[in-house]
Amino acid sequence: MKTQREEYQKKLEAQLDEWRADIDRLKEKAMSASAEAKLKYEDSINKLEGKMTEGKSKLNDLIESSEEAWEAVKLGADSIWDTMKLTFADVKEKFRDKDDK
Repeated sequence: MKTQREEYQKKLEAQLDEWRADIDRLKEKAMSASAEAKLKYEDSINKLEGKMTEGKSKLNDLIESSEEAWEAVKLGADSIWDTMKLTFADVKEKFRDKDDK
């Protein structure tokens, strides 16, 4: 049976995979966008990839943390994850609006 820690780790890994797919889709859209739109895509993609790096780093911290330190590291990860979710949602919404117009 999986521990709470293992389940949390798997959840974060799945979320990172989903966000990687989102970034890949944005890259595809950027390739066929106008020059102005391409710059906006690239700016957003860079921002998202920075967040991905942060998320992977925090995931590694979780994996490497001792059992005693895990809860404290998890609290920090939750905070970063919330920020990442908002950033990804903002970018997806911004480009969804453009796709609908």
